[in-house]
Amino acid sequence: METLLLLCVLAQSPHDAIVAKDGAACAALFDDAIATNIRPECVRELAPIVAAIRYAENGTTYQYGIIHKRCPKGYRPQAGWCAATVQKNWDRWKKAGAKGEFVVYLGGVYCPLSDPRDKDKLNKHWIPNVKKFQKRFAYPTK
Repeated sequence: METLLLLCVLAQSPHDAIVAKDGAACAALFDDAIATNIRPECVRELAPIVAAIRYAENGTTYQYGIIHKRCPKGYRPQAGWCAATVQKNWDRWKKAGAKGEFVVYLGGVYCPLSDPRDKDKLNKHWIPNVKKFQKRFAYPTK
């Protein structure tokens, strides 16, 4: 009973998680990025992952960890690029047969262990961190 109560207290919607971390204005940008880049039938599954990525990346300039030269700096471009990357890779993972866990598949693309820019070898923490936050931000089951 205590564990269930604790889980209810810790659980947040993706929107509420972004409000808690970045404020209401950024949460509105997050919501727009989700609405624009995640198909409606995928929102329950993928929005918690996008919010989890925000928490795992924890950047100030690159809030969602997008350092691609074509992605402008700023909260909305970061959130949008992240959401689009999650949706595109969800589609690729599904098309390939959805083997294994999606977050593990996504981590190999989004934050690969072989990235030469990862001088401090921090990418190894990305998958466990995203999984932890994804569980916290998951929508309640219907």
